[in-house]
Amino acid sequence: MNAPPRRPWTLATPDAEHTARLARLPGVTPFQARLLANRGHEADDACRGHLQPGLELHDPMQLPDMEAAVERLHEAIEGGETILVHGDYDVDGVTGTTILVRLLRLLGASVEWHIPHRMRDGYSFGDHSIARAEAVGAKVVVSVDNGTSAVEVIRQLRERGIDTVVTDHHEPPRGDLPPAVAIVNPKLPGSAYPFRELCGGAVAFKLAWGLCQRVTGAARVRPDLRAFLIDSMSLVAVATVCDVVPLLDENRSLARAGLRSLAATQHAGTRALLRVCRLDKKALTASDVGFGIGPRLNAAGRLDSAARSVELLLCEDEAEAAGLATALEALNDQRKAMTEDLLGAARAQAERFGDPQEWPVLVLGEQGWHQGLVGIAAGRLVEEFGRPALVIGFDGDEGRGSARTVEGVSVLELMHAGADHMLRYGGHAQAAGCEARLDALPALRDAICSAAREAGVAERAGPSPLTIDAEVAWKDVTDSLQNQLDHLAPWGERNPEPLLLSSGVRLAEPPRAVGNGKHLLLQLREGDVKRKAMAFFQGDRIEELAMGVDLHVVHTPAWNEFRGRTTLEVRLHDFAVGERPPLS
Repeated sequence: MNAPPRRPWTLATPDAEHTARLARLPGVTPFQARLLANRGHEADDACRGHLQPGLELHDPMQLPDMEAAVERLHEAIEGGETILVHGDYDVDGVTGTTILVRLLRLLGASVEWHIPHRMRDGYSFGDHSIARAEAVGAKVVVSVDNGTSAVEVIRQLRERGIDTVVTDHHEPPRGDLPPAVAIVNPKLPGSAYPFRELCGGAVAFKLAWGLCQRVTGAARVRPDLRAFLIDSMSLVAVATVCDVVPLLDENRSLARAGLRSLAATQHAGTRALLRVCRLDKKALTASDVGFGIGPRLNAAGRLDSAARSVELLLCEDEAEAAGLATALEALNDQRKAMTEDLLGAARAQAERFGDPQEWPVLVLGEQGWHQGLVGIAAGRLVEEFGRPALVIGFDGDEGRGSARTVEGVSVLELMHAGADHMLRYGGHAQAAGCEARLDALPALRDAICSAAREAGVAERAGPSPLTIDAEVAWKDVTDSLQNQLDHLAPWGERNPEPLLLSSGVRLAEPPRAVGNGKHLLLQLREGDVKRKAMAFFQGDRIEELAMGVDLHVVHTPAWNEFRGRTTLEVRLHDFAVGERPPLS
């Protein structure tokens, strides 16, 4: 019996001398050195900082326009002017909005907040922004995770006597910038900020930090505000992980410290969220955030209003928080079911564009596809077809879409080629969004695919290989090995979780399909060493498995905490049955 892996396997082979230099760094084992080499680290100060990330964060005042932003907000607080915090409907916007609202309330400001409704309002600023600002009597609007491209709406706000402070991390437009009092964005041309890859929640956190310095009158903020900032890093960690920004440099420091703050949170709403995710009373990982917390916070914005998520994170009443968290859990369950339906329809449409040479980008759209779920569908199609994907849900003549991409291909650059066929679009290299007319879909598809053919995107088509970090005997997958991995975590973009290959293991008992048949629960052994293994979303492969047959498994070890007991198990990314497949 032989069953091949789903994706080709390749083994990373770092330079031996390079790896040896890394192994000579203090406290670095040969195994860790190999992982560091695979991720492009050098034996330098940057690597030392990666190994021992502290809270030596970059000064917020180095960000563009930070001084002007802080002064305008301080003036508003002192003058009793109403400040409107204008977020976005994803995790990044929700967490950043919560941070700023919490701080402004702490400082005694008159503060309101606003999150656009995905279906009614669309992304970023619009007429809804003006209406909300006027309704609450705002004199200052502070954006979170949007606004850099909102030239016209911010101009209209200024004409009405309303100042705007933009905090954002998206690439600036090719044309004019909006007439805001300040645009705090590390990606602005001429920015001197040392690290440009902050997420929107982190940029909002930097504004909060700068305002704390201004209120204190010194770079070292007063104790109560320092406690606030440390606590707020819990939300920055959530935003950093969920927005898939590189977990390097400052992002790594914020994520590591923030995960600890998140586990220790005293906010009723956040604690309630952790409980429905079954993540309370445990040390938290980036995977916990990415697969547990993030989808639930996003579910509100996808199916209803992301205001529900902000209300939960701001809530300080235990009973009310429990109700809000339960409602969010129900929305997430609904989201899962609707996503599967949409994916089935999108896969069927994708088959009509099966030739990756002719259609190197999947540009799909249909009436009734839920606009809050098209981003999830695009991401899954990229995984399954190995091509960039833009999925648009139409409601009448117009629709909204989301795009995702494969490694090494900027989806935003591809969308520039279709600019004439979209009403609006924006985003960054890995993910983007758009609005388009139904009758423009064929022309949009042709324009994007033409640009992709010229760029050679088709050559990258097909299932991406699983790049294995190291071969490890099953008996060597131990607590000691996991402790070495923990020192290099959190895992994420540009610091991917390790993939290990263990060969010649066997089933210790018959395999079980769990989670309504979606997942596999296995007990794997070699000799006397037996460990639990979970293969998520591989339930359809149960027939490939048999007792007494060699298995070759690509996996990531992880701690499992259950009823106060911590054990080591593995998460299977892929497996082969019988002969071991060749490694490229």
